[in-house]
This record gives sequence, structure tokens and C-alpha cells, in this order.
Amino acid sequence: MRETASLAAKPYHHGDLSRALVMAARRILETEGPAALSLRAVAREAGVSPAAPYHHFKDKNELLEAVAHEGWMQLGAEVARARAEADSERSALTNIGVAYVIFARQNPALYRVMYDGMRDRTEMPEHAKDAESGWTQVECAIIAAGGDPNPAELQLATIAAWCAAHGLAEMSTFREFDGLKESLGGEEAFIRAILDHIGVFIRPGRHTSDH
Repeated sequence: MRETASLAAKPYHHGDLSRALVMAARRILETEGPAALSLRAVAREAGVSPAAPYHHFKDKNELLEAVAHEGWMQLGAEVARARAEADSERSALTNIGVAYVIFARQNPALYRVMYDGMRDRTEMPEHAKDAESGWTQVECAIIAAGGDPNPAELQLATIAAWCAAHGLAEMSTFREFDGLKESLGGEEAFIRAILDHIGVFIRPGRHTSDH
């Protein structure tokens, strides 16, 4: 279900202004686009004074970092849920890929902000290393499905899985695939079929005897 559909403005409680501002920023991003985002616009959307956001964010960039962090947390939760609902370790990876693509499709502006904030980093933010993060969930799913646990191989496999889902999130919007989607039974069936054709990101038979 689309998260932004439930982002209706709500009164904030004492101590919750920072999150209220982040949610206001997300609403502006999804409805009006990045160009409309400013601390003043966020204050207006959240129903607070123009000066209020400056108590939590020194500038727009810091606000965008908070918005991106919120997005990564939400994506991690979606990935964890998809993995938990899988009926096998192998299908867990496909479930994760589907959840990733659907998240990207349902939150396009947030998704862009998340990746824009990663481009100039020399290392992943701390929250990306948490057990609940999407990245860690993918690593664990790859190992559980028979992937090579060697750190370098695991990192390569995780990058490959992530890139596959990222690319599919972009290409799944192409109108030329509408007929194929319809023949397969809809958007999710289309996404799942493509991920299955990628081989669920693991070389067939690799290290399966160890699990």
C-alpha cells in the first residue's frame, strides 16, 4: 500500500516536530516535486511558524538527509516483511526484489532523494549496517539461499541483486511492456517473472551443498 497515501497532515505532539516536518517534506516531494521543497514550504505544510524548522534542520540539505533516512528505514521494513513472508529461502530474494520495485514505483520522489543523498558518500551511512536495513536483509537472504558467505563474494552478490532491482524499478515504467504485463497477470507478476529470469541473483548450484 502506498505510504504517501497515508501522509495526510496531522497535528504533531511535543517532541515530534522533527518527524512532522519530514512527513510534510515527503508530501511536498510527492505532490509538487523537489523544486517546491523549502524549509518555508515545509513549515507551511506542517502548520508551524516559518522559523520552526530551523530548530531541527540548519538548511534544506539537512532536511533532505532526514527525508532520505526515513525512506531507507521504510524500504528496510518493506524488505524485511517481504523476506519474512516468503515460503522458501530462494523465493525470499524474489520477494525482496518485488518489494523493492514496488517501493520505488510508489514513492518516486522519495526514491530519488534517497539515491541523490548517496552519490557523494565515501561509505554507507550507519543505519545501512543495521540488522534491519534493506542491505543487510539482502545479504542474509543471499547466504540463506546458498550464496557464498566470503565477504568479497557476498558484497558482489548483494550489489548485483540491488542493481537488478534498481534497474527493474526504472525499466518497469516503460509503456512498451504493458502488453507483457497484461499477459502475465499484472504489474507484480511481471516484476516477479523478470526477477526469476535473473536467476534470483545467485549462480545456480553455488554452495548449495553447505546449506
